[in-house]
Amino acid sequence: MTNGIRKQLRSQAWFGKADKDGFIHRSWMKNQGLPHHLFDGRPVIGICNTWSELTPCNAHFRELAEYVKRGVYEAGGFPVEFPVMSLGESNLRPTAMLFRNLASMDVEESIRANPIDGVVLMMGCDKTTPALLMGAASCNLPTIGVSGGPMLNGRYKDKIIGSGTGVWQMSESVRAGQMSMQEFTDAEASMNRSRGHCMTMGTASTMASMVEALGMSLPHNAAIPAVDARRQVLAHMSGRRIVEMVNEDLTMDKILTRKAFENAIRVNAAIGGSTNAVVHLLAIAGRLGVPLTLEDWDAIGSDIPCLLNLQPSGEYLMEDLYYAGGIPAVIRELDQWIHHDALTVNGSTIGANNAGAECYDRKVILPLDAPFKDKAGIAVLKGNLAPNGAIIKPSASTPSLLVHRGRAVVFENIEDLHARINDEQLDIDEHCIMVLKGAGPKGYPGFAEVGNMPLPPKVLRKGITDMVRISDGRMSGTAYGTVVLHVSPEAAVGGPLALVQNGDLIELDVPGRRLHLDISDAELARRKALWVAPLSPQRGWHKIYVDGVQQAHLGADLEVLAGGSGADVPRDSH
Repeated sequence: MTNGIRKQLRSQAWFGKADKDGFIHRSWMKNQGLPHHLFDGRPVIGICNTWSELTPCNAHFRELAEYVKRGVYEAGGFPVEFPVMSLGESNLRPTAMLFRNLASMDVEESIRANPIDGVVLMMGCDKTTPALLMGAASCNLPTIGVSGGPMLNGRYKDKIIGSGTGVWQMSESVRAGQMSMQEFTDAEASMNRSRGHCMTMGTASTMASMVEALGMSLPHNAAIPAVDARRQVLAHMSGRRIVEMVNEDLTMDKILTRKAFENAIRVNAAIGGSTNAVVHLLAIAGRLGVPLTLEDWDAIGSDIPCLLNLQPSGEYLMEDLYYAGGIPAVIRELDQWIHHDALTVNGSTIGANNAGAECYDRKVILPLDAPFKDKAGIAVLKGNLAPNGAIIKPSASTPSLLVHRGRAVVFENIEDLHARINDEQLDIDEHCIMVLKGAGPKGYPGFAEVGNMPLPPKVLRKGITDMVRISDGRMSGTAYGTVVLHVSPEAAVGGPLALVQNGDLIELDVPGRRLHLDISDAELARRKALWVAPLSPQRGWHKIYVDGVQQAHLGADLEVLAGGSGADVPRDSH
């Protein structure tokens, strides 16, 4: 409502006409058994569903959408469910990130082209969350997020294991000869034993937490397990709330302000969130024109302590976080760092929403004055190896490696890594720095999660579990280690990373925020003159993506998608 008068609904440009066009729009919809009164001017709510059996994290969304519909009907709205491209981390090749921007276009154009007044975004697996937020932001209608929820804790033998994190740990144990292949196989069904997305603080859980911290969901959206009946209640209540948001004309730009993004950056640090949140929040902000830079991640969040004892940085999992008080308890603990007046989708502020939040388990959520890890936010590194920046997650790193100087062992691409990493003749020890090229937005293509390179077996057998690793790629939010990521400019565009050679000395200084290749400017220039650009894809989405994608420090969105076009009603089709 605006000054007590409801804004004219977009959907009435389709369903409210008393002519042949209105007849066509209503009549074809009625073949689904819809009664005439649903077209009487009530808000039409689009339920943007990323359900797919190829996206295991989202495979329960058809059922969850029904609870959203109940809430919409209950509040006097008209729910219409529509599919968009679903991005599953576990199956999509070469990487789900290659298709994040494509899915966002699917979302944006589906919303704008259809008779929709408000949107419920159903998201779970890593890239579905930012893709849906990016696409919806470009339309800027009233919008609310509903995440699918994390799986129950994984259990193998007498241990709790976390999705993703357990894979990396057990895989290295197999390669070191400490775990049999039969045990490794037996652990598969034990790790992912219920519906839902990763229950570690990986990218799926991180982005669900970001949705909550940004104010784009109802409280507790992030941590309620997917199989808990309260997840269905949240979906139902979100359906009710989106109808009210349409009536209030509460659009995304009123919620996703600079203050909201600052809140999210601080919450990401406090939860030990995924490094992937960096590129996703930069891209979402870019769709709305909110000023946000890579440097803001360091300036705003690097001094924030990690409060959660969750894998991969700690011990517990998302199910435990929910029982301990969820993201509201984390936000309440961060009270002095939060912009209390930031508006959220329920019409109240984030400060008011979480003022009474309690912590029920201090083993999971630690207090601000005795945190799990101090100053755990994302650190942004710069230097002649990363002129536009690179990032590292200190909370997942080995403290003794945060200042390190070592000899580069270079892998020109992922195939080179796979071909040589297990070779006993590989000239490498634990003091070396592993360097991987060709994993950036243009280079892979798609900016793959390969930055957490496996260690050589000859090093693992010494009991070494971490080395400094540097790449222009990303890493899974479930991964860990002293891993420098998102080096920009990437190797595929001729960035300095492309010029690193075996034996070069590299200096990593996280406290000093420095990443330095120890060669002269003249030698860098000489190598650059000899560099040959890789061939580009010749057709299809791969070509569109490689030709138009921005570098990591800008969020890796397509340049043509920056900003938004709103949701003005398009010209009629008849």
